[in-house]
Amino acid sequence: MPASVAGAGGRARGSVIGPYTVLRGLDDEASGIPVPERRFIGRSADGDRTVLIGAPLPGADPGRFLAEAETSRYLLGPWSSPATEVAAPGDAPWHARPYVPVLPLPAALTVHGGPLPEGTVRALGAALVETLAIGHGQGLAHAGGSPAAVLLAADGPRLTCFGAVRAAAGDGAARSGLPGLESGSLPPEEAAGGRPQPAGDVYALGATLAYAATGYTVPEREELPAGLRTVVTACLSRDPAARPRPAELLDLLGAGGPAPEPPAPASGPLPSDTVLLRSGDPAPAPSAPAPASGPSPDTVLLRSAEPAGRAAALLGPGWLPGRIIAALARQSAGLLAATLPVPPVPQD
Repeated sequence: MPASVAGAGGRARGSVIGPYTVLRGLDDEASGIPVPERRFIGRSADGDRTVLIGAPLPGADPGRFLAEAETSRYLLGPWSSPATEVAAPGDAPWHARPYVPVLPLPAALTVHGGPLPEGTVRALGAALVETLAIGHGQGLAHAGGSPAAVLLAADGPRLTCFGAVRAAAGDGAARSGLPGLESGSLPPEEAAGGRPQPAGDVYALGATLAYAATGYTVPEREELPAGLRTVVTACLSRDPAARPRPAELLDLLGAGGPAPEPPAPASGPLPSDTVLLRSGDPAPAPSAPAPASGPSPDTVLLRSAEPAGRAAALLGPGWLPGRIIAALARQSAGLLAATLPVPPVPQD
């Protein structure tokens, strides 16, 4: 996979971010897709830990960047990507999470040689919908969805760049054209300065799926595969109230793939790690108590500790094209063979 190292935010191999030495940049600048943060693969000095590192773009507000990184630590779901380490107060801002072999979605299209197959796009969409739904159930709007925010791994995607829209500018300030924000993925209401809401995540999801299927975040309707036109165009409605709910999206995205086994009817109290999202209601507050009886038919059940059924059924063997799997293997092998650069000897 082509990737800029010295050009990835100006950090060359061997530079240090927090306790980690940079091995390489993660993103391919040639894709032309804006990335909300500088991203690297780094390793600890003892060689025991390899991580994915994020740092703010030049000129970005470090306080907002770190605040969003700190909040992301509470994200749940198998395909979320919470920060596990954040810079200490007063230090240069950065955050990190454990490394897994991943390709940013734009790089995956480059490796594949064009748009991804419809089955891959459906699986990607289902996993992202379930991830967003869990976050909305926690009372959190992701506010950072875009092609660059999606990392593809062999076992499923990872949704990153949590809070990128909020970090770019506070509510009330126009965000259109700001560095790092991909214009086609930015919901109109957030571009105008509105507070990010769950409906904005649905818009960004639609733009991301459009990109995966066509190479563009704002394609003409006719450019979309026929099987994806309904779901993508519904997500991209300029009216937030007209965008579909997560339960509707799962039905639309799962229509072309295998259906999971129906869950057994629930009886008695639900487990404490179950997030309830009603398709016709706003997301519950994080402190909402669990109901004392089984859910109604319009409720999506998502266990925080395990992949939810629809996406898991679509993310089986072969969900990613072979060229992408091969690129992931090459990336992993290259990092296994990598050694930390020898620091220069101080001159007297």
